[in-house]
Amino acid sequence: MNKIWIGTSWKMNKVGETADIWAEHLVQSLNDIDNKIQPFVIPPFPYIKQVSDILVPHSIKVGGQNMCWEESGAFTGEVSPLMLRDCGASIVEIGHSERRALFNETDEKVNKKVLSALKNNLTPLVCVGDTLQEKEWQVSQEAVIKQVIIALYDVPTQDITKVIFAYEPVWAIGDKGVPATEEEAEFIHHSIRSKLRNKFGSNISEKIKILYGGSVNLQNARKLTQQKNIDGLFIGRSAWSANDFVEIIKTI
Repeated sequence: MNKIWIGTSWKMNKVGETADIWAEHLVQSLNDIDNKIQPFVIPPFPYIKQVSDILVPHSIKVGGQNMCWEESGAFTGEVSPLMLRDCGASIVEIGHSERRALFNETDEKVNKKVLSALKNNLTPLVCVGDTLQEKEWQVSQEAVIKQVIIALYDVPTQDITKVIFAYEPVWAIGDKGVPATEEEAEFIHHSIRSKLRNKFGSNISEKIKILYGGSVNLQNARKLTQQKNIDGLFIGRSAWSANDFVEIIKTI
């Protein structure tokens, strides 16, 4: 079954009590959701275990917002793929634009983390996107495709379809972000898919999930998921209320 992936990252928000309340509300509200939807949630590191204990038994996937490419060692402040797995995570978010801009997350580091995630049976959710300046320069396709291809460098052919991409235009993220229209989003998704098809063949490219993220809300969610090359949504602040997240899933 070709599932639609609908997920959210809490970024640096919530504490233990509110994390539990959110997760419990989600479980209670999604009993009648079509099994064509694959929900996922990416909480801050301290709450992965408690959130996964609540959600994973109900087939809701849980992930981490980042990780080190090494499994152990002298990397103070980092979290390894083994630690994520031990806490119940099955997904790891890699290369979000905030990580790239604020914490020097380069394309090379993204690639190293992708390889490590796959080695440790984690699903890499790789965020790619264009800046407002790149959009104005009309090089959005080139900027995004470069990030996609570098992320997949040296990934074994049999593992390529295990990688999920989230196209998140930097100009659409945050409280001042402007959502991409469904046509703008589909254009970049189609460009990514076409490049993957040219490089790896249609048998692989058609199986790779490409999600859209960037000021997704109740008003635009359904139209976005109706686009041919958009396989799901990666939602920010519009899903920080569990009830709002549920409403978005239900409208889809």
